Amino acid sequence: MPRVPFQELHETLTRVLLNQGFTPERAELCARIFAETTRDGVYTHGLNRFPRFINNIRDGIVRVHESPERLSAFGVLERWSGRRGPGILNAYASMGRAIEIAREHGVGCVALSQTNHWMRAGTYGWQAAEAGMIGLCWTNTMPNLPPWGSKVRKLGNNPLVIAVPRAGGHVVLDMAMSQFSYGTLAAYRKRNELLPVDGGFDSEGQLTRDPAAIEQSWRPLPIGYWKGSGLSMVLDLMAALLSGGLATHQISDSMDRETGISQVFLALHPGGLAAAEELTRMADGVVESLRMGEEGAVRYPGEQTLRIREENLKLGVPVEEDVWAAVRALDAA
Repeated sequence: MPRVPFQELHETLTRVLLNQGFTPERAELCARIFAETTRDGVYTHGLNRFPRFINNIRDGIVRVHESPERLSAFGVLERWSGRRGPGILNAYASMGRAIEIAREHGVGCVALSQTNHWMRAGTYGWQAAEAGMIGLCWTNTMPNLPPWGSKVRKLGNNPLVIAVPRAGGHVVLDMAMSQFSYGTLAAYRKRNELLPVDGGFDSEGQLTRDPAAIEQSWRPLPIGYWKGSGLSMVLDLMAALLSGGLATHQISDSMDRETGISQVFLALHPGGLAAAEELTRMADGVVESLRMGEEGAVRYPGEQTLRIREENLKLGVPVEEDVWAAVRALDAA
């Protein structure tokens, strides 16, 4: 794929968002998160998703001018409505608010209803870790995952993020409840590659590594089989209960009209309990224990992201020619 300098990517996306009615500050932030997602190698939820995001704006699904509104609070727990504004900006503001609460009380939790797709889930884990916080966040989604033992998609693949700050490289786990997210399935399909392990069932009910067959059947495997199925359900239940928003079964099952979703953002302040040196020693000890006796095959969650980030900042961000052409056309419009 051709490569584009990160700054050029960021500036191009910013101009497109300004043309869609974003204020300069909100356009810059939204574009930066899209660009950083692409820079970090999550192409399916960065640049590749951007044209669909613009279509959602034009269709009225994403309301450009809406910002989160606090509905209620109880101690360190707050409930907010995203008012169906841009999911990236809603999520970034929500984790930011959770961090503010945690700085004062040690723990902060924001539950968000009526929002839109937040794109790369890991963005908000990195945000927490950069602030020195342990971060947890998750979202529900449209029904796109059958419960274990069923053929009917009733659950969401409900991405979950857990991030731990570390001076030598933050540890950031970003995972869907399906063995492969739909974005990953699409990426393998576009490259004409099979999955490395079985990722779901085909239309005949046979386990397969063919990403296109899984996309067609809507039957990806949940992580850990019945365990992932159960985890998906409880994440959905907690998001709906805490936010007062929609549960998965109430969200449109159309990928182009997925909106009104519910999310939870937690920040925990470990620096309030121990000195930075002690926390660094503990985190480094866990990471080094994974590598002991290994020869490079084992890496901690987030390590690959840092390697790709460094490479793409040096060489330029890879872009798919057709997607980049579509975005440049939006810029020229």
